[in-house]
Amino acid sequence: MGTVKLILQEFLSLDGVAQGPGSPQEDTSDGFTRGGWLVPHLDDAFLRIVTGWLDEADAFLFGRRTYVNFARDWPTSDDPDDPIAAKLNGLPKYVASNSLAEGGWEPTTVLAGDVPAQVAELKRRPGRELHIHGSARLGASLLAAGLVDELRLMVAPVVVGSGRRLFPADGVPTGLRMLSSETTPSGVAAQVYAPTGAPEYGVREVRQEP
Repeated sequence: MGTVKLILQEFLSLDGVAQGPGSPQEDTSDGFTRGGWLVPHLDDAFLRIVTGWLDEADAFLFGRRTYVNFARDWPTSDDPDDPIAAKLNGLPKYVASNSLAEGGWEPTTVLAGDVPAQVAELKRRPGRELHIHGSARLGASLLAAGLVDELRLMVAPVVVGSGRRLFPADGVPTGLRMLSSETTPSGVAAQVYAPTGAPEYGVREVRQEP
């Protein structure tokens, strides 16, 4: 068994919004009122892809806001036949927070202080995958720090127009290599990328007619 890979998994709109995909009440922070934009595009293929991605997860990493929302909603989903709920509720969880003294969604470990250094230490342990779900700000910061090994994005065919985005306007430029791509019948694009460091730039040569 190798060392742990850090996986950034996000549900995104076409304009990059990651906030509140599951319901209008999921995340209303900063006055967000457009939650639930992903739900009309869910289908069996979506569930198959997401469940397959979860198969390699050994633990989950959240930012404080996403952790609080997930800890409120997922423990009430106790269907033993729901593989997503079983994984989220049963596996170890880490939350990056300087304000939470402890997490009530067991088993949870709070990471305070230098979060990138602590995540780097987690990655040096033997294991399979540590998944970031939601937590756009945390995910973007760890991507900028060079700690993310793979991005798994479910991009819905909708422009939300406002809300927290995974890639902010002042984000760190990052090159990516596509590993796989699949589109569900409902139009969600499942895209998997590996970061490659700084992006490359070039100049398009324009042929001059004599």
